[in-house]
Amino acid sequence: MKKLLYIPAILLFAACSQPQGKDAKLAELAKLKKQEADVNAQITKLQAEVGSTDSVKSTEVNIVDVKPGNFTNYVQLQGRIDAQENVTAYPQASASITAIYVKVGQHVSKGQVLAQLDNRMQLQNIAQVQAQADLNKTVYQRQKNLWDQKIGTEVQFLQAKSTYEASEKQVASLKQQADLYRIVSPISGSVDQMDLKLGQIASPGATGIRIVNADILKIKADVPESYVSSINQGDNVKVVVPDANDSLMAKVTFAAKVIDQASRSFGVEIKLPQRKTLRPNMTAIIKIANYTRNNSIVIPLNAVQRSESGNYVFVADNNTAKKKIVKLGATSAGQIEILSGLNSGDKLITQGASDVEDGDKIKISQTTAN
Repeated sequence: MKKLLYIPAILLFAACSQPQGKDAKLAELAKLKKQEADVNAQITKLQAEVGSTDSVKSTEVNIVDVKPGNFTNYVQLQGRIDAQENVTAYPQASASITAIYVKVGQHVSKGQVLAQLDNRMQLQNIAQVQAQADLNKTVYQRQKNLWDQKIGTEVQFLQAKSTYEASEKQVASLKQQADLYRIVSPISGSVDQMDLKLGQIASPGATGIRIVNADILKIKADVPESYVSSINQGDNVKVVVPDANDSLMAKVTFAAKVIDQASRSFGVEIKLPQRKTLRPNMTAIIKIANYTRNNSIVIPLNAVQRSESGNYVFVADNNTAKKKIVKLGATSAGQIEILSGLNSGDKLITQGASDVEDGDKIKISQTTAN
């Protein structure tokens, strides 16, 4: 029982003997400072040991031999393939459709009759007038024979001639009117869409037959206003058609001179060679060459680094990285034109350039031609 009474007394004495309040914090601070001093001493020792090996370490890099070449800058746009000849043949008169001679997908020739409208009344009128014209012709020929024999009067001959010629003109006029009741193809191509049915009342400009000549295609695209002075007719164009897995070279065949007020762009057209893989309304990626310079220094874009003092690159000089400030030009397809700062023959550091500083030792692991 006495031992149990001694235990609380011992605990109370221990608690009173430990530092309290501010004294406890000062003791803890002294302890941490001692630990910090020990850690710093270890760091200094290790840095001295590691530093002796870092001083001779070289960074592995790849370099490119800088050489002058031709540089072309491209403006990339999206366009749409369209048929150079894409028209709809409309009826020229209002009447019911009595015959359709073609179907969708069929090839037709220019001037071919595609459909016939009801023209029975016109044919009757032509028959009547033609009969009168035949009679007038007979009278004219007989009157002419008499006049050649100096029989009859000149007035009778001229009247017969005038009557005959007037009737012939009337027949020709009626035949032209009857032709309005036929739908004729204005171009050679394929029937792409048929909007007519037998018995339907056709009206001018309402429904018709669309003819597309898929052998003559073009690309239409809109170019931003900022390129109006650098893109012109005759410029070279790289054309890529993703859906057809096809690509080709062409030229700008038309460049509009007027800027669209709504889109602030101008239209261009590129005529395409005949190609079975291409179809109207396909999407095409076009790259128009708007700037070309010969004997230009061109390097990979990822070799250029930027800082507040300007753009710079690293070159290899006696196994040492040397920093060079450069002036940049146009950029195209991952390449950038260097206007100043690099010369032909320089060994440009590409891979590993971000790991070196000016004056660092380097080890060249690969050299490639630019």
